[in-house]
Amino acid sequence: MASAITPSPLASDPRQQTAEALAEYLAAALTTDLAADPAARALLVVSGGSTPKPLFAALCDKPLDWSRVDITLADERWVSEDASDSNARFVREHLLTGAASAATFYPLTNGEAEPEAGCAGVSARIAALSWPASALILGMGGDGHTASLFPDGDRLEEALESQECCVPMRAPSVSQPRITLSLARLRQTRRTVLHLTGADKQDVLSRALGNIEAVSELPIRAFLSAPLALYWAP
Repeated sequence: MASAITPSPLASDPRQQTAEALAEYLAAALTTDLAADPAARALLVVSGGSTPKPLFAALCDKPLDWSRVDITLADERWVSEDASDSNARFVREHLLTGAASAATFYPLTNGEAEPEAGCAGVSARIAALSWPASALILGMGGDGHTASLFPDGDRLEEALESQECCVPMRAPSVSQPRITLSLARLRQTRRTVLHLTGADKQDVLSRALGNIEAVSELPIRAFLSAPLALYWAP
C-alpha cells in the first residue's frame, strides 16, 4: 500500500478527523486533474454504506469546479433510487449538496427489473464517463468484500476477470441482487483509497495483507498489490 493515514489517538472524534483528511485529499486530487486540462471533466467513484457519511459532509462544500465533476458508484443494490438502502439515494442526500450539487451523478441502476437485464445499459452509460477516474473510494466488509465483489458471489470470477464495465452479482450473504463495477474498471483510476473504521476491519485487512488467502476468499486482496492510500479510524 502506498500510505496509511490514521488519526491521532488524542483526537476527540477520530472518525471525523479521518473523514476531513480524506476530503482534503480528494478535493486536491480533483482540483489537480481539472487544472491539468481545462476542457476535461473529472470522475469520482464512491462507495455506499455508513462509513462515507462524514466524508461526504466534509467534501461537499470544498471549493472546486464541481460543475466539471462526474460522480458514480463502485456498486449498488438493484433497488429503486428512492429506496432507503439505495446507494444512489445516500449519495444524493449526503454528497450532492452544497457546492457539490453542481456535480453530475450517474447511478448504477435503470428501469429493468433485474440487474442481469439492466447491466448492459448501465455498462454503456458508465463506460462513457471520463476514465481513468481521478479517485476511487473503496470500503470493505467483514468478509473481505469490496464494492460487490463478495466471496460467495455467483459471478465473482467474472467480475475479477471480465473487461466489461459492470457485472450483476447475487450472493447468499446479502438479501438483494447487486451490480458492481468489474475489477478491471475499478482499477482504471489515478488514485485508490480504502476508507475503513473499526478494529474489526483492521483485523480483516491484516489477514488480507498476510497473503495467505486467495483473492476469491478475500476480494480486497485484489487491490493490495497496487498503490493504495489507507484512511482508517478506530
